[in-house]
Amino acid sequence: MDLATSMMVAASGMRAQSTRMRTIAENIANANSTSNTPGGDPYRRKIATMTSDFDNELNATMVHAGTPVQDMSDFHLQYDPGNPNADKQGYIKLPNVNSLVEIMDMREAQKSYEANLNVLNASKTMMSRTVDLLRQ
Repeated sequence: MDLATSMMVAASGMRAQSTRMRTIAENIANANSTSNTPGGDPYRRKIATMTSDFDNELNATMVHAGTPVQDMSDFHLQYDPGNPNADKQGYIKLPNVNSLVEIMDMREAQKSYEANLNVLNASKTMMSRTVDLLRQ
C-alpha cells in the first residue's frame, strides 16, 4: 500500500467516525425530549452503523458510514401526572437514550477519529520527507 492509499483509507475512517459522532450528538441532544402528543412515543435512540467495501482502484478496503438504525429498546417511563403529554395513568415516556452510554460512544468515536488523523498526518509527513530527499 502506498502513502496516498493509506491517506485515502484514513480519510474514509475519519468521515465515517464524523458521521457516527453526529448521530451520537443527536441522541444526546434529544435525551430529555418528550412526545408532542399525550401517550405518544418520544425520540428513539439511533445507532450508527459502518460498512466496508473493497476498492479495486485503490486495492484497499474503505469504511463508510451506513444508515443509522433505531434502537428498539423500551422507553423510560416517568410519573408526571401534571404533564400535558402524560397518558391516562399519569406517565410520560422519555427517550431510550442513556447519556452515559452516549458519552462513552462519543469518546470511542473521537479516539478512532484521532487514530485515523494520526495515520493521515504520518503519511503526509513521510510523503513530504520523501519529496525532500528526492530534491537533494
